[in-house]
Amino acid sequence: MTTTLNEPATQASSRPRHTRRLTPRFFARHLLRLVVSLAVLVVASFAMIHLIPGDPLRQMLGPTAPKELVDARRAELGLDDSLPTQFWHYVQDMFSGDLGTSFFSSQPVSDIIAQGLPNTLALAVLATLVALAIAIPLGMWSAVRTHQGRRRRTETTFTLLTGAAIAIPEYLYGLALLLVFALGLGVFPPAGLTGPASYVLPVTALSIAPAAMIARLARVETLRELDTDYMRLAHAKRLPARRLYAVHLLPNTLTATLTMGGLLLGGLITGSVLVENVFAWPGLGQRTVEAITQKDYPVAQAMILVYGALVLLVTFLVDVLLGLLDPKSSLSAPTRQEG
Repeated sequence: MTTTLNEPATQASSRPRHTRRLTPRFFARHLLRLVVSLAVLVVASFAMIHLIPGDPLRQMLGPTAPKELVDARRAELGLDDSLPTQFWHYVQDMFSGDLGTSFFSSQPVSDIIAQGLPNTLALAVLATLVALAIAIPLGMWSAVRTHQGRRRRTETTFTLLTGAAIAIPEYLYGLALLLVFALGLGVFPPAGLTGPASYVLPVTALSIAPAAMIARLARVETLRELDTDYMRLAHAKRLPARRLYAVHLLPNTLTATLTMGGLLLGGLITGSVLVENVFAWPGLGQRTVEAITQKDYPVAQAMILVYGALVLLVTFLVDVLLGLLDPKSSLSAPTRQEG
């Protein structure tokens, strides 16, 4: 993490300045990694669905359907071709923007994704923002109190509470919130998306565990920064608390916490499936569970592909952000200029 931007001028001027520039090699390496990962994801999504035991057509048409009808429907959908042939057609259609049609609803898969993806992303992004807004001040507050000598009580309480918050799955938070605040008190809607109030319970359920993880990291980073020379010098100058913590300390604790927040965003996109089912949220979660249980190949393949691609894209963007912010990162090349 960089401290030069916020160090007192007397200390900052005594060391060489570094400017950051992201090299073409950096982008080429990580874009290649992204492309290879997406290719592996396409193969994996196809293989996982087709290797699941059972016949989706029998489940769709019913166990008493005539064999001739099942065979005709199988030929119509191309399921009587070999797996390599089916995979080749799948890739061709995917690049043309055709993700197939649901076996059960006959709805284009692209329409299903277009309807549910914005709601899923809204939950994940809001949960990440809420987690960051709570975790960073909480972690910094705990670290400052510990650094001031109030170590045992603050550290024990902080560790117990955050550990418990991390250990409980998101869907259990969702069930508890649903029972208490929706069904019990009737404060918030129990299901669906009917307005801004509908976001409160699912976003809260998704943000508790990430907030605890980020708070722990923020605490560690803050303690590390408080022991640096520039913070000791700032303390010695008796700067106002607002300037000391907001101007000098906060920016230098953000790199690691924002990086974790970005990575957790990818996890929340996929981890929202169960929470969406708890609150009957009109996102991708319910359709994903239905597609897997019904063996609806086109929908299940597309859901796995979308979730995986979003996680890979978020990870790539976090790498780029880390290369811009962290001078110790090997992702970007420093240009040395003597001050």
